[in-house]
Amino acid sequence: MKKQFHLTQQGVDELKKELAELIALRSEIAGRIKTAREFGDLSENMEYSAARQDQERNEARISEVEHILANVQVIAPGKGGSKVTLGSTVKLKSDAGKTKEFQVVGTVEADPLNGKISDESPIGQALLGKKEGEKIEIKTPAETTSYSIVGIA
Repeated sequence: MKKQFHLTQQGVDELKKELAELIALRSEIAGRIKTAREFGDLSENMEYSAARQDQERNEARISEVEHILANVQVIAPGKGGSKVTLGSTVKLKSDAGKTKEFQVVGTVEADPLNGKISDESPIGQALLGKKEGEKIEIKTPAETTSYSIVGIA
C-alpha cells in the first residue's frame, strides 16, 4: 500500500523547485566526476570518491522527492472551520497570556521553527479535531502548558 504524503500547495511548489535544482546539479556533479577520472588511479582518488558520494546523495534525494510528489495529496487551505483539521492555522493562548500560532501540516512539510507542525507530532495530535474555545495541554520535556484555542483559520 502506497503512503500518501499530505502537503500544502506551497509545500508542493517548494518540492518541485528543489527537484529542479537537484536535476540541474546532475551535470555539475558529472563534470566533477569526469575531471576527477582524468587524475588517474581511481582507488586513491579522493576527488573522484567525493564526487561519487555527492552523486549518490543527489540521486537518492531526487528519488525521494519524486516519490513524494508522485504520492502527494494536496491539503486544502484552512477554511476557518469549527474544528482543527490538516491545513488549519490555529491560534493558541496560554494561561499566562502567551500566544502561539501553528499550521497543522503533514510530516514532510513540518517545520516547527516556522510554525508548521506535523499532524503526527504530540502538539498536532492534541490539536486535531478540537474546536475554538477548547483547552489543550501540550507536554514538553521541560513543562506542561495549557492553551486555549482562540482562533482557527
